[in-house]
Amino acid sequence: LSVPKTPLFVPAEQKMVLVACGPYTTSDSIAYDPLTDLVEVISHDRPDVCILFGPFLDAKHEQVENFQLLGSFTEVFKLCLKTIIEGTRSAGSQLIFVPSLRDVHHDYVYPQPPFLYPELPKDDKPRVHFVSDPCTLDID
Repeated sequence: LSVPKTPLFVPAEQKMVLVACGPYTTSDSIAYDPLTDLVEVISHDRPDVCILFGPFLDAKHEQVENFQLLGSFTEVFKLCLKTIIEGTRSAGSQLIFVPSLRDVHHDYVYPQPPFLYPELPKDDKPRVHFVSDPCTLDID
């Protein structure tokens, strides 16, 4: 019996994957305090991949339903994205954004197309990914 000199199965390098699901606000405020906490966790733990499910701006939030926001739905959403992307830049984590049917600024169809964010800085494009719902992810 001869044993091959190279293993038939080479395990992939271990990856740390963080998964979070919105909404990223408390029920009584649109201040995104839980989101700020999440960004701190990502910065501290430095996961390889962060899969972030919506809603990012929840259609069922009281301030959204009562039109009590200081900006448009799209402006508030873009501020949320900016907070996540800039706040996690030093961690170098791959960010994957998955929409929700409750994202008030996004298409209410299923399957949902990915978010559009043309303002994404060029330096962040290699690590920020917008996917559809549903989608299939192949990590490593």
